[in-house]
Order: sequence, then C-alpha cells, then structure tokens
Amino acid sequence: MIARPSNRWLLAGLVTMIVFSVVIAIHGYLFQFRITGAPDFHARFDEHAVGANMHVLGGATVLLLGGFQFWGGLRQRWPALHRNLGRVYLVLIGVGGLGGLMLAPYSAGGLVAHFGFGILGVLWLYSGWQAYAAIRRGDVAVHREWMMRNFAMTFGAVTLRIYLGILIALGVPFDEAYPTVAWISWVPNLILVEWYLALSRQRRAGGIRTALASQADCVMLPDTIQTEGEKDG
Repeated sequence: MIARPSNRWLLAGLVTMIVFSVVIAIHGYLFQFRITGAPDFHARFDEHAVGANMHVLGGATVLLLGGFQFWGGLRQRWPALHRNLGRVYLVLIGVGGLGGLMLAPYSAGGLVAHFGFGILGVLWLYSGWQAYAAIRRGDVAVHREWMMRNFAMTFGAVTLRIYLGILIALGVPFDEAYPTVAWISWVPNLILVEWYLALSRQRRAGGIRTALASQADCVMLPDTIQTEGEKDG
C-alpha cells in the first residue's frame, strides 16, 4: 500500500527525530565518560556530580528510547516491548528530571537560564507522571498525548544544541545565547505538539459529526418513505 503524502511527511519527521535523538543521546554518553565536552563544562558538572550523573545518564537514555515509542510498528508488532521500554522511559524521566532540577540553580546563563531549565524540569516530571497515571487507568489516548508533550521537552536536548550552534555561528556571545536557548529549546516544541493535538481533535470532532449526520439521515429515511407512501395512498 502506498502511503498518503501526509503519512509520508509524518514518517519522514519521525525518522528525522529518531536520528537526531540517537545522535545526541550518544553524545550524552560520550560526555559522561569524558570523551567529548569542554573542560569547563566537566568542571561545572563535577561540582554537582550526583545531579549531573542523574541528568546526563537519565536524559541520554530517554532520548535514545523515546522516539522509537512513537513508531506504530513497534506498538503493534511488539506491544510487550513497547510497554517495557515505556516503563524504563518513565522511571528515567524521574531520574533525569530530578537531576535537572538539582542542576538548574547552577546552570550557565544566570537567573533567566535557571528559571528556564527549572520550569522545564518541573514540566518534564509532571508530564511524565500524567502519562503514567493515564495508562494506569487505561486511558491510552490521554497517555499518548502526555507522552507527546513529554518527549517534546525531552527533544529539547536536541533543539538546544541546534539553536545554540546557530546563535554562536551568528556571533552571539555564549553568555547571551545560553539564557535564550534555555527557553527556546523546549517552549516551541511544546507549542508545536499542542497545535498538532488541537488539529487532531478538530479532525476527530469533524468525523464524529459527519458520522452522526449520516446516522440521522438513515434513521429519518424510513419515516420519509412512509410519509410519501401515505401521501400516495
């Protein structure tokens, strides 16, 4: 079966998201084992080793796993694997999120960055909890929505590096660029997901209205035929 153009775009977007996520996740592991990363960043993380280890290892792992959870083939062919990866993901959201909150007051970029990363950490944990609560009560649709919100913020690890690289390339000093990316790395991602979810709900509502109208027409049709028959009599 040939995929529709909209489906092809979604598939291309999913593959792109997974590729970027895996690359940055590997970078996180390499940073943790001091294979990559600037010495001053390692020194800053060494001052808060517990939070740093929690955030880097937890965040890198959820980034590595998260994109695959949106692959429909995985959910359909290997549902048990999908559930188990989801459990690991949500546990490590707790680990990475708490580590991020421990690091936020000491992040580069001053108070603006502290608040940006701090609010991100709170929402990251909150959305993970809401996703867990929804699936525990069997509400798959709501669970999926919260997981999309959560991974939008997880993907901030990717967009942070993209935006930071662009700003540095444009000549913006690091001390000015970093407070900016502390917000734009995740807020636009979250807005994009909310926009997508709103469109999806609108389409579903339109489909329901069309179905109800069709059923109403079917119900009214016999009455119409009977009335016309009575008129002929």
